[in-house]
Amino acid sequence: MPSARRDPRWPRDFHHRRTAGLLNPLQVLELARSMPGAEGRDGARVPVVDARPLPPAGPGEIAVTWLGHSSALLRVDGVTLLVDPVLAGGIPGARRRLTPPALTPEQLPPLDAVLISHDHYDHLDAPTLRRLPRDTPVLVGGGAAPWFARRGFTDVTELDWWEGTRVGGVQVEFVPAHHWSRRTLLDTCRRLWGGWVVTGADGRSVLHAGDTGYGPFPARIGARHRDIAVALLPVGAYAPRRLLRGVHMDPAEAVRAAGDLGARHVVPIHWGTFVLSGEPVLEPLERVREEWVRAGRDGADLWDLPIGGTRVL
Repeated sequence: MPSARRDPRWPRDFHHRRTAGLLNPLQVLELARSMPGAEGRDGARVPVVDARPLPPAGPGEIAVTWLGHSSALLRVDGVTLLVDPVLAGGIPGARRRLTPPALTPEQLPPLDAVLISHDHYDHLDAPTLRRLPRDTPVLVGGGAAPWFARRGFTDVTELDWWEGTRVGGVQVEFVPAHHWSRRTLLDTCRRLWGGWVVTGADGRSVLHAGDTGYGPFPARIGARHRDIAVALLPVGAYAPRRLLRGVHMDPAEAVRAAGDLGARHVVPIHWGTFVLSGEPVLEPLERVREEWVRAGRDGADLWDLPIGGTRVL
């Protein structure tokens, strides 16, 4: 079993990387009170594709499968990557899933690596990870390796922002996000948060942005990665706006971020699975479609997938 000690190159915490303040207890209570009740959840019908074999995707192709919330399966040049898998039941703070996971951990194809954007429960799910082989390579932000080592994972790579590594024939880079991290009251910002850029042999990239507010990072990522073919961008968990603006984009900001990135196609994620904020369940999808048209973008380039849906380039 690998060592569970923290790598000495990481600081004690990453508060200095935050670009927004954290909610105080009264604001957390206000956020909880804003969430729609059962009457606002039960009538929402989020599109879901029944479990089915994944379409093939080999060398020279990019395939994106949305598994629900921020969980996604990326296949780039024949390399299969699972990002932020939450494929079991509910999570602390949202015990009930609105929609089932598209695949169970046992139904996943063989994985070349798991990528974790940050340690919030809706992105890092211990019950899901317990059902994966412990020799699966895992890529995480700085300071996160001990959490995985304590759970038996034997191949964990920690990265700082703008650092990368090879997985099979693709390059994987950890990129900045406007967010934060915490799993308990005692580990706030102890692990670095971010997004992932996966670049194939032909130079085309896929971005999974993790969780992020709007700010300068998308433009910086786009300047560094000039051929982002697909961007998976969070569009939900944004209301009340004055509480969440710094750490979650709304649909209009997500469309603006797509322009900053120079992304040709966008997959809206981070909606339709858990009730985490005050907007109606289906509003993120409705608004991102409206904002996409308002921005003059081709509707065919918005890959508004159902849960379990796949698109292949």
